[in-house]
Amino acid sequence: MSVMGINEKELFASGHRACAGCGEALALRHILKAAGEKTIVAQSTGCMEVVSTPYPQTAWKVPWVHCAFENAAAVASGVRAALNMKGDKETNVIAMGGDGASFDIGFGSLSGALERGHKFLYVCTDNEAYMNTGIQRSGATFPYASTTTSPAGKVIPGKQQPKKPLPFIVAAHGIEYVATANVSNLIDLKNKVEKALAINGPSFLHVLVPCTPGWKIDASTTIRVAQKAIETWAAPVYEIEQGVLKLTQKPEQKPIEEYLMMQGRFKHVTPSIVEKIQDYVDKRKKFLLENDGKQLFDVLY
Repeated sequence: MSVMGINEKELFASGHRACAGCGEALALRHILKAAGEKTIVAQSTGCMEVVSTPYPQTAWKVPWVHCAFENAAAVASGVRAALNMKGDKETNVIAMGGDGASFDIGFGSLSGALERGHKFLYVCTDNEAYMNTGIQRSGATFPYASTTTSPAGKVIPGKQQPKKPLPFIVAAHGIEYVATANVSNLIDLKNKVEKALAINGPSFLHVLVPCTPGWKIDASTTIRVAQKAIETWAAPVYEIEQGVLKLTQKPEQKPIEEYLMMQGRFKHVTPSIVEKIQDYVDKRKKFLLENDGKQLFDVLY
């Protein structure tokens, strides 16, 4: 049974310990709905590992492997190699990691798995900080966000560095399919998971997942905040297929202030800082629009 093409069968069970309004738990639930029962998941240490598997319980209704923070992609490679030895070409292999595990600690493992060409999907669930260990900044943290390791003060108003462009770094490995998605559009997420799993090689999906305590938002606003990220172009949604960029949503742009003011992690920003963030977002939007439909990595394809 399905509703609007979304499988009704639950493979990520209720009763886990995630926070109310957790965007990441919602993403995992729908990723598994799209992947189906014939799936093996290798997941790095992080929020979802902690909340979903308090011994002896588990929320996972598919085979699941707990990995170290840094090596989910390597474990997924090994799982795929074992399945190949058995002649199993049908079982899906999905590696999952948060932004800390993907942008930072596990990037070397991810890069190596992509270069080797194993058939698996890597999903980065990005809540823009190390939420499980205390809301520390990561390479994915949005500029000027206040975290416990980039606290907003009078001299330094939050994180100073731009968000690492991980989807483009991944695409530069020459893989066939890279995409971004957002928990505010579950149909788009489903379609991209299915598309990624059909690739005969590695694929990569980056999903923005608001975190209620880390972003300092009410649990009832998770989807609205995620949608506002798209509307303001703070989190553009696109695909890169065989090096060709394609924007999958092109909303009429709303001011970035609308997105920032929904979140307590930006309560310190002044009008001058809002202008800087708007300029940052506008430059990224300009690059995407100018290159929409174009080949970004001619030398690799």
